[in-house]
Amino acid sequence: MLTITRELRDRIVAHARADHPDEACGVVAGPAGSDRPERFIPMLNAARSPTFYEFDSGDLFKLHREMDDRDEEFVIVYHSHTATEAYPSRTDVSYASEPQAHYVLVSTAEGHGEDDPYQFRSFRILDGEITEEDVQVVEAYPA
Repeated sequence: MLTITRELRDRIVAHARADHPDEACGVVAGPAGSDRPERFIPMLNAARSPTFYEFDSGDLFKLHREMDDRDEEFVIVYHSHTATEAYPSRTDVSYASEPQAHYVLVSTAEGHGEDDPYQFRSFRILDGEITEEDVQVVEAYPA
């Protein structure tokens, strides 16, 4: 299960909406081994595409170094789908290289309804296998 604060969830969704009609992408880092998403890191979609996302290789290299220095790891890798449901595509699965990460997808496609204007779903992707997991939204993490 992914446990995430309402603030972080809202920031991911806001990024997805702001970059629409292109896919948005980014990371939420957390202390190594904690499985606690804490630091929101929106990234530039180097592909600038409504159907594909790609982290800029230079930005990603810098991020890896920064996270190593801070003893952090990828807790969430997120991106949006602009015209389809929030479910990993074959391309998404082929790029899933962080085995401990939660892969969050946000769909900004129309048709989710007024009461649910977007989809926010989380998956584990390991060795090409997709497993959806529950998402628990909390106001704050326990002390």
